[in-house]
Amino acid sequence: MANISKKLLTELTSEKATGPFITFMLNTHHGHQAVEKDQIMFKNFAKEAKRRFEKKYTDHSFEPFQEKIDQLLADGDFWRNGTKSAAVILTADAAYIHRLSITVDDQYYVSDLPYLLAIIKNTQFNYPYYLMALNRDSMKLYFVRNKEVTAIELPEDAPKDMVTALGDELTGGNLNVSARGGETGSFHGVNTKDEEVEIDWVNYYQAVDNFLKDLDNPDQLPLYLFALPENQTQFKKVAKNPYYSDKAAISGSPAQVTINDIKKATQKITDQLTEAETQSYQKLIDRKFVDQLVDIVPAAKEGKISHLFIATSNLTNGFGADPDVEYDRRQVLNEIAENVIRNGGQVFVLDQKDAPDEKSLLAVLRY
Repeated sequence: MANISKKLLTELTSEKATGPFITFMLNTHHGHQAVEKDQIMFKNFAKEAKRRFEKKYTDHSFEPFQEKIDQLLADGDFWRNGTKSAAVILTADAAYIHRLSITVDDQYYVSDLPYLLAIIKNTQFNYPYYLMALNRDSMKLYFVRNKEVTAIELPEDAPKDMVTALGDELTGGNLNVSARGGETGSFHGVNTKDEEVEIDWVNYYQAVDNFLKDLDNPDQLPLYLFALPENQTQFKKVAKNPYYSDKAAISGSPAQVTINDIKKATQKITDQLTEAETQSYQKLIDRKFVDQLVDIVPAAKEGKISHLFIATSNLTNGFGADPDVEYDRRQVLNEIAENVIRNGGQVFVLDQKDAPDEKSLLAVLRY
């Protein structure tokens, strides 16, 4: 689970977070006209939310909510810097704004509870990590969070290339690396014996590994490689960094790729990690479970559920026939999810094919 989303879910399900809540789920876009449409939709949702709020909560004032809505409408940075979507959760005292990397149903909720299911879904298969683009004689470092890629600016003395890292310690003499960043394995100089090239290769990767040990990594995120298979193999031999992981990798040369190329390539990391994660879910089916709503509701309240799986097929679009009765099934599932999280369980909102035994609803019991 992505750490930011996990922290938010903890805050929203704590005793300190008290309702009523108004939750807005919005797909957000770039471009002036698209941003204007997003703002108009939000404004219209806010009007409907006010009407519903004043009917449902006659002893509460809508004014604190309206102030936060007006502030958000006037916040140009929020609308211009859109991710794929956003969750806006308001109470009388606080505003929680969470950027999402998934497409959502544009919708709003007025309830005693915040709407959590989209935030939960956003955490599924959304892995934060460091990615090292590693050539034979150079490296670059990237940070991946919420499926966005950011290049890390390295200090001057970082081992960005072999010459910077080894300097006078180069055993191969004065090396001139090929224009392809060394990926051809073509080295030219006064001493170009294979043994010496191998020594430089190993020494360089050891220097890179030593540098990574001092990487500021408070969340202890894993480090994956974007490298040719032979470079992955060589780095794995020398790596002592506890955060380096070979559970996933991008196999290929990163020598001349752009950051957009890297962003596309990171889907390979996601696919590999997703496959491993979904396989681990299948093992849970061997434990005691219930898969009927009538059994799941009381089990969630009593803290009996360790893992709750909700398939997205349960989350139908639309406001329903009666606009004053909002998302009955979604609200029931949302309340179940909230109870499971409050009682220390885990909740997953997945495509049905990824759920254990492809069940649309499954609660694995603690006992």
